[in-house]
Amino acid sequence: MIVEYVRYELKTNQPSELVEAYRQAAPHLEAATQCLGYEMSHCVEEPSSLTLRINWASTEDQLQGFRKGPHFPPFLAAIRPFIGEIAEMRHYAPTDVAWTRTEG
Repeated sequence: MIVEYVRYELKTNQPSELVEAYRQAAPHLEAATQCLGYEMSHCVEEPSSLTLRINWASTEDQLQGFRKGPHFPPFLAAIRPFIGEIAEMRHYAPTDVAWTRTEG
């Protein structure tokens, strides 16, 4: 699995507009077999900063499969107004340093 992080630093658009755009784009990610999941987070300290995390089967699956497949054009159309506000878009390989509390 590869994790793609897309970090937005909004200067002209509102955070709520970006979130809504990804709500519209989400079905296209979900329909793509290369996508294993996603999550968008909103920075508490800097409201104009949001990060999207997408889990892909592999970098090649994302770049060759998803981007060249039928789900990418409608996905891109939904988020196109925000592309100029991407501060970072990179792929990361998870390490074995991880932990999640499962009980309250």
